[in-house]
Amino acid sequence: MTARKQQLLKAHRRTKRLFLVAMLLVLAALGLFLNLWLVPVLLVLVWVAHEAWFADHLFYRATDDYRYHFPPDTTHLAVSLEDGLLCLAQPLPEGETLVFELRLRSSWLGRWLDPYVEVGDDRQDFERGVEGVRYLNLSGQQSALAQGALVLRGRYCTLASTGTLWVMANPDYARQPLMVMAPHADDAELAAFGLYGRGDEVSIVTLTQGEIEAENYQRLGLDLAQASRLKGRLRSWDSMAVPLWGGVPTSRCLQLGYYCLQLPSMAQSPEEPFGSRQSAQSDIRSVRRYNPMLLPADGDGAPTWNNLVADLVALLEHFRPQVVVTPHPELDPHSDHVATTRAVMAAVTISQWKPATLLMYANHLHDNDRWPMGPAGAGVALPPAIEPLPADRLWSPLLSVDQQLDKAMALAMQHDLQGPLPVKRQLRRWIQWLLAGRRWPPTGANEFFRKSVRRHELFWVRDLSD
Repeated sequence: MTARKQQLLKAHRRTKRLFLVAMLLVLAALGLFLNLWLVPVLLVLVWVAHEAWFADHLFYRATDDYRYHFPPDTTHLAVSLEDGLLCLAQPLPEGETLVFELRLRSSWLGRWLDPYVEVGDDRQDFERGVEGVRYLNLSGQQSALAQGALVLRGRYCTLASTGTLWVMANPDYARQPLMVMAPHADDAELAAFGLYGRGDEVSIVTLTQGEIEAENYQRLGLDLAQASRLKGRLRSWDSMAVPLWGGVPTSRCLQLGYYCLQLPSMAQSPEEPFGSRQSAQSDIRSVRRYNPMLLPADGDGAPTWNNLVADLVALLEHFRPQVVVTPHPELDPHSDHVATTRAVMAAVTISQWKPATLLMYANHLHDNDRWPMGPAGAGVALPPAIEPLPADRLWSPLLSVDQQLDKAMALAMQHDLQGPLPVKRQLRRWIQWLLAGRRWPPTGANEFFRKSVRRHELFWVRDLSD
């Protein structure tokens, strides 16, 4: 998928360059026939239009079908839409996670305003100009659906009259011993705060300090290495302290202290240490002081892959989780996220304790940096899957309004999600608010307050016992 994204990115940039050249030629021609003062005015209008309607980073076509495969034994049935009501030809099967596959088609207005589908008291947004197969998340709507009272209405788009309902049954994984793997501080909260906040027996493991991109801390009079060390300490503290807001004590939280964006290099050379790119540190013990237990890498503090895997083996055998929550290696492209799940699987292979289930999440996407689209508090439709993913089951637990507020406050405590937006992004938001009808929550300026505080959390379920 990375190669495909690079091809689409090159095409996107080529199209933008051609568009800009064409606009400059048009403006130059207008300047010959109109007053010259109109040219800068037109340039500003073109920039405003770009920020309002053409600034999204979608590395696929809105007319592409999403392509999902589910396990062969997944229950599914044909359903129809009649006057907005979703009608079943047979009784609704047992299952808490419901996914409705159907075809959407944008109206002309849906090329300028975000098209969305009202799903009872929920809404789920899609790409402007959408025309293809999409997947609505109907989890939590079982009662209305079974009674034939679930209403679906397209806004700035039309819905096909028939589709397929996929029904997936899972246990409540919050009732099983959980271990949440976070590549960086805040990943556990972004993906699974609602889940781990309900958990009976939860441990949270953060793999890296998250110390890079610390230029903002140089305003305190620090050089880059000092700023990076400060940021690493702050985010390491976040990884230990913020879970307490969700009911997980610090005695069940661990910060491993490896260095940001170095996990893939460590995986390539398992015995070689890889220190920080910015903090001038190479001893991971500097941020392990709050850990409740000693781990294998505490012996030499070396940031090596072998030490990381040994740490994870020790944690699996100590906490004995039935379920491990970890990034989706095919869907989430962040290099540290991919390497995290690779390290987890290496540890599971040699550990004496074998968890039964992986719950996989995606905090980043290859193809669409706005997903989940739409406002905070709305439902989470399935993300783009232009190239098919492995056929995993889905689990999508609900978050109450109170849980969503607690999740937003957990994000607000994270140092990396604090602070105002850059001026350019704030201008873009004002323009999109005025012209495109987009809205952002008052809980925080960072985009994750919109994307992650939702009606649903979404996990891909992979059984390890098969």
